[in-house]
Amino acid sequence: MATNLARSVTTAVRRLSLTEFRNYALLRLDLDDRPVVLSGVNGAGKTNLLEAVSFLAPGRGLRRARLAEIGRRGLSNDNGLPWAVAATLQTGADNVNIGTGLATTETGNSGRRIVRINGTDAQSQSALGDHLTVAWLTPEMDRLFSDAAAARRRFLDRLIFGLDGGHASLLGDYERTMRERNHLLRDGGAPDNTWLTALERSMAQFGVAVAVARRRFIDRLNAACAVGTEPFPTAELMLHSDVGDQLKDAPALDVEEYYHIRLAENRRIDIEAGRTTFGIHRDDLECRHLTTSSPAERCSTGEQKALLISIVLANARLQALERGTAPLLLLDEVTAHLDGLRREALFNEISALGSQAWMTGTEDELFKPFGTRAQRFRVADAAVTPVH
Repeated sequence: MATNLARSVTTAVRRLSLTEFRNYALLRLDLDDRPVVLSGVNGAGKTNLLEAVSFLAPGRGLRRARLAEIGRRGLSNDNGLPWAVAATLQTGADNVNIGTGLATTETGNSGRRIVRINGTDAQSQSALGDHLTVAWLTPEMDRLFSDAAAARRRFLDRLIFGLDGGHASLLGDYERTMRERNHLLRDGGAPDNTWLTALERSMAQFGVAVAVARRRFIDRLNAACAVGTEPFPTAELMLHSDVGDQLKDAPALDVEEYYHIRLAENRRIDIEAGRTTFGIHRDDLECRHLTTSSPAERCSTGEQKALLISIVLANARLQALERGTAPLLLLDEVTAHLDGLRREALFNEISALGSQAWMTGTEDELFKPFGTRAQRFRVADAAVTPVH
């Protein structure tokens, strides 16, 4: 059954415009605030539309592609333009115009992404998070629970971004400081111990702040998962983190000192390894099927997909409660591995949340239970046409 939470305010893309984006030379799509269903054969450009929408939020998009790779490579570019995505967002009675794309100079692409909000240049991508949060599932994520730990950390941190806009900046500061430390350790000769100590103290400060955010978020998300959506399984998440475990029994300042000491003690090990071997960048996320107590990686492909959907829906409920607005959901080939009962439950939950979910599939027939609650489009050869 769908959640009993009060319907949140809907944030919706009311107009989407693409220029030289993937296989789209020019596209303008006018929408209402209902969920969006995109159907068509594989390779038609459905996922490209989801990726374009993902760039309306901070980050590297759902494919984590390099900016220079997103334009129409190998295709004629009669406009001579870099790629760009523009949209009009509506939240309640408020509208905002967002534009983002690859910056250019007189000599060509700069490789830098620019963001404009209501016609004014934003200082950074983080400004997008003030207007929109996005969560997504792609077929590649079906292997999340058996993939490398880095993929699970990215998944967790992106969920946190929706409720904590500062989390992305903390992660960025931590990773930048760690790169500087690694560079110093690899530089040869005697490292500057004073500068190393300063970097390690900064890493400890940023790392503990990230660890605190992850632990607090998982506690809240597990509570949201417990109020699940039948017939999807209830997921239980656990963070494997040396630093996070220290926070269970010690105040954050003491854990910062522990973190700093471990980094200093590990310098020779890290020189030999060529990387930092201790820290929150090695955390791992574990998921269990609560009913069967099975680790997610041991569940069937269908159950793993169902667990992922359950987690994303729980996160959407959590955001709806705490922010008053559910995130935009981008669900690529979401009906794969779902039976009719779970498809209908998913559609009912999306409708109850008031989320403008964007969903793709090869068969429009699978989305029929949505009825008039969704708007449908057929995608073929970089053309998008309404389905009535």
